[in-house]
Amino acid sequence: MTGPMAEPKTRVIDNAARERFELEIDGQIAFADYQRRGTVVIVPHVEAPVALRGTGASAELMEGVLALLRSRGETIVPVCSWAAAYLRRHPEHQDLLG
Repeated sequence: MTGPMAEPKTRVIDNAARERFELEIDGQIAFADYQRRGTVVIVPHVEAPVALRGTGASAELMEGVLALLRSRGETIVPVCSWAAAYLRRHPEHQDLLG
């Protein structure tokens, strides 16, 4: 018997009440807003506080988001230009494009 897939180890959380994925680093929160359409997750906006820009926080956020989506059998539609560019630079995640 198989159960649901375990959530991956990531610091990214799914804040469903705010419809966004969040990554907290040193009291600052980088986030990716989303809208769900069944198993498709549309990401219109990704943002990191100024203090986290250039630190790799947004890349860590995206890796966590993609790991969560993969574990749930979901796909992503990156409307945000930064998220779309990230996916273009990381072909290992192309299978998650919805």
